[in-house]
Amino acid sequence: MSAPLSFPAQPRPLVATRRAAAWFFGIAGLLAYNWWVLVPLRPGLMTSPSELFSNLEVTGQPFATWMQHADLLSGLLLAGAFLATGGRSIPGGWRDWLGMTVFAASGALGGLCPESCADEISARCRAMEWSFQLPFQQYVHIVAGILEFGGITAALLLAFRRTRGEKGITARVYRDMVIAAAVAYPLLGAAYMLNSLGGVMEALFFTGFSVIVLTELSDRTGLGRRQRLDSEGLPTPLTP
Repeated sequence: MSAPLSFPAQPRPLVATRRAAAWFFGIAGLLAYNWWVLVPLRPGLMTSPSELFSNLEVTGQPFATWMQHADLLSGLLLAGAFLATGGRSIPGGWRDWLGMTVFAASGALGGLCPESCADEISARCRAMEWSFQLPFQQYVHIVAGILEFGGITAALLLAFRRTRGEKGITARVYRDMVIAAAVAYPLLGAAYMLNSLGGVMEALFFTGFSVIVLTELSDRTGLGRRQRLDSEGLPTPLTP
């Protein structure tokens, strides 16, 4: 009988470098992504809790350029983080990896193409938007936002299905975030339809998305898998 084929293990320094790069880009990207936490420190930037944070990025607003650059940088860094982990870092996990990559790329596109007017607080802007009288970048920004929310939501659902029945912190976080999303999305829709508390709902979603990013990175860099094996009483495999 011929000996089974064997493949050389990936060099230890390369694996360690990719893991470190994923966390470096991921943490830096989340810091840029959550620039909104600084807004309350500058009274007067938001005139109403119904105003969306993206309205602060409309050209001509104070600090709009900095916020646009923060979104662009965040998207690029988070894309770099998930490219560093690779889609095959988890068996059967390439689809939620793709969703996270779409989320990151869409965030960068939204920062590159900011809104031209504040549709949440300006009835005239909203009317022009619906009649397609605004610059093309307004609609690119809207599509980017839809893809951003859709990408990370799909990633969460796929990760939940992938880890369903498993124990450990990672699987529990995916499950809890799915439950939270089931409650939060109808509230977000109501906030949009009623034009009320949009900024509050947006802040909650940004926080939840940050938790999902951290959980995916933990899962893909091995930390989540080690926690799962420990919780199930299985021996932890040696990883480079």
